[in-house]
Amino acid sequence: MELTSALAPFVITLREGVEAALVVGIVLACLSKAKQTQLNVWVYGGVAAGLVGSLLIGLLLGLGIAQMRSLLPTLNYLIEPLLKSLLGAIAIIMLSWMLVWMTQQARSLKTAIQDDVQSALSGSSVAGVSIFSLVCVAVLREGFETVIFLFTSLQPGVEPIVGAGVGLLAAVAVGLALFRWGLQIDIRQFFQVMGTLLLLIVAGLVVSACKNLDAVFAAISQLDVRISDLCFSRQSCVLGPLVWDASGILPDQQFPGILLKTLLGYRDHIYLVQLVAYAAFLGGVGRRYFRSLNGQPAGKTPEASASQ
Repeated sequence: MELTSALAPFVITLREGVEAALVVGIVLACLSKAKQTQLNVWVYGGVAAGLVGSLLIGLLLGLGIAQMRSLLPTLNYLIEPLLKSLLGAIAIIMLSWMLVWMTQQARSLKTAIQDDVQSALSGSSVAGVSIFSLVCVAVLREGFETVIFLFTSLQPGVEPIVGAGVGLLAAVAVGLALFRWGLQIDIRQFFQVMGTLLLLIVAGLVVSACKNLDAVFAAISQLDVRISDLCFSRQSCVLGPLVWDASGILPDQQFPGILLKTLLGYRDHIYLVQLVAYAAFLGGVGRRYFRSLNGQPAGKTPEASASQ
């Protein structure tokens, strides 16, 4: 089994899953403190509904893509890179926003959730529905982000699916360790490490998105001769000249190159536009992310860590 293709899905599902687990854990802790544990069933129902909703989104997205391919078989050479470019752009925007926003909001996350729970409990007649909605939306949000990433990055084979499944199970284990077994975990440090890995993985998506966009222009050039005149070369339509070629030394389809490709965005062929986009992403999103880290207080207890 080629484990390297499972690493990126594992990192994504683990990080997103832990975020959802923190929300669920905080809600359960609030209900226990308020002696309203009879509402726990609504929490578990919200988790189940969020997971089912995420699976349905993935199923509908997959069916939609398959339907489009079957309806326009002669244009598959254009539809394939176009869909990858679109999904890649969505994944980059959503994951980047989540990475920076979650880090900036981490200190107030616990307080915000506690306020939401207290507000829900104040309306006793609809408290269960409000708790259900709070948890369902949190799980569904993380699930939607994960589904988009998986559709963007999954390679043929079972390894990526296994990686995603193991990441989800690991996230559940982290949640149980924090809120059920009382294990002390430095959540702040965990999110720093996972966030840095996620930043580099998304930077790799930027490189792939550029390549897919180039494939779109190359496909369009086959339909319109005038556009073919705009292509830089046969190898690169809009990516500019080749600035890096390490295929003879460190190919990205073999170990360790494939590991660097999965986790760091490495490519054995890099064109000028890809290099500029990669550097711009790390310089822009990466700088905002690391700046937001500097403002967070440390904390290692489950109670304090839940707010990170």
